[in-house]
Amino acid sequence: MKTLRTICLTLTLLLGSVGTSWGADFDKGLAAAQSGDFATALREWRPLAEQGIANAQFNLGLMYANGYGVPLDNKTAVKWYTLAAEQGDADAQYNLGLMYANGEGVPQDDKSALKWYTLAAEQGFARAQYNLGLMYEKGQGVPQDDKRALKWYTLAAEQGLADAQYSLGVMYANGYGVPEDDKSALKWYTLAAEQEDAFAQYNLGVMYYEGQGVPQDDKSALKWFTLSAEQGYARAQNNLGVMYYNGEGVIKDNVYAHMWGNIAASNGLEKAVEFRDWVGEKMTPSQLETSQRIAGECVRKQYKGC
Repeated sequence: MKTLRTICLTLTLLLGSVGTSWGADFDKGLAAAQSGDFATALREWRPLAEQGIANAQFNLGLMYANGYGVPLDNKTAVKWYTLAAEQGDADAQYNLGLMYANGEGVPQDDKSALKWYTLAAEQGFARAQYNLGLMYEKGQGVPQDDKRALKWYTLAAEQGLADAQYSLGVMYANGYGVPEDDKSALKWYTLAAEQEDAFAQYNLGVMYYEGQGVPQDDKSALKWFTLSAEQGYARAQNNLGVMYYNGEGVIKDNVYAHMWGNIAASNGLEKAVEFRDWVGEKMTPSQLETSQRIAGECVRKQYKGC
């Protein structure tokens, strides 16, 4: 099964409007930012931020972190995020956690990242919950603890976060922090796969192919491997090649078996090289030429509809 991913680096978006006495000025800045007029946004938000308005502080942090209308300046971003985070702003707490986790604007510091993620996670911030799960599972800044990882993944997964659903599937499939449970793994992989998570699609394909937690079903395996392969995942591409070679869930076709093996090999999967060459030994020169041509066409189509 696929192992863990890295902590998500995506920053949150600008906040929506607010209904307070300073809301008109904030909303004017928000409208300007949404239209790309960051100079006006900065002019409206800076006085509010200096007055201690957390929403404005967070958005100034976002502007400096991304270079929106100002030179990119992570140290200044950290300053504004910190002021907002200390007032309990969950978006700022999460982004501050990211800055500490990645050493952006501050020295890299897992313990500080853990602190800010925890504060955001306790407010229900799904990405922070997911990142806490990763840190506990990897023992990053905290003792390794699969049960705590499972707790945070579950909270994020129940909010619909595909990364957490996938990771939760891995936990159940492998018995990390919980008894091994293929049916629960299947449930969480399916939810993530339906959100176009390529790793979950691949693992779901494996479960249908091998009949783990579900009746063995080559056609369903083919479906999920195809969706994963179309996103460029080499293991899924190679598995499609194997299914075409064996005629599993699809009519046996050495040309397409070789094509998918070739594509997977070009994407760095070493075992696909052996498979591709092994299939190639059973093909005619004309078939090999066709396979190479359609492989090129498939790559140009970014693996869609091959």
